[in-house]
Amino acid sequence: MDRFVLYIGNRNYSSWSLRPWMAFEGCGIPFEEVLLPFDFENGNPHLLEVSPTGRVPVLHHGDMHVWESLAIIEYAAELFPEAGLWPAARHAKAIARSVSMEMLSGFVALRSACPMNIRRPKRAIALPAGVAANVARIETIWRECRATSGGPFLFGAFSAADAMFAPVVSRFDTYDLVRSADTLDYMNTIKAHPAFVKWRDLACAEPWIVRQDEV
Repeated sequence: MDRFVLYIGNRNYSSWSLRPWMAFEGCGIPFEEVLLPFDFENGNPHLLEVSPTGRVPVLHHGDMHVWESLAIIEYAAELFPEAGLWPAARHAKAIARSVSMEMLSGFVALRSACPMNIRRPKRAIALPAGVAANVARIETIWRECRATSGGPFLFGAFSAADAMFAPVVSRFDTYDLVRSADTLDYMNTIKAHPAFVKWRDLACAEPWIVRQDEV
């Protein structure tokens, strides 16, 4: 098979990069990574050399270029069906894709107010309108999925849906947003996953600092 190369951005900040990276790492899909660091004022001119949008993540597989986190995951799921990126049961797979798409397209208030910043000291901030509703909806998704599957992950075993929500786990933790025992239990499950631990440790070791660290 042609090389499977995933281009990612700074681990500390790039929530979009974390999603397919963690899905691949967590499900045992072999891949190479290329990290292209960015800063929020000037960007990185090399991104346009590898990505049609000038953004990461983007997957190169031979002549194929696939961009956007969920599209990358879906492409990999077709090539590696044995990896279990999605639940095997049709109903569970449909729900997993639905909540992953909701994560991809929604929760704008939370994203805007609480950008992913793994190195940021844990502390609460004043939250604008809409964030509490986003948090409540995410907690409901996690609670209902785990109640149906029996946990410990959203659909029993680790899947792409967990990878899609991994940046939110980081946000909830960093900005001290939740108190519910079942939410915290799921967050601890994700934070203990070897793929998340590896990403977090590498993020904390990065030398690049952008203005978010001052927030």
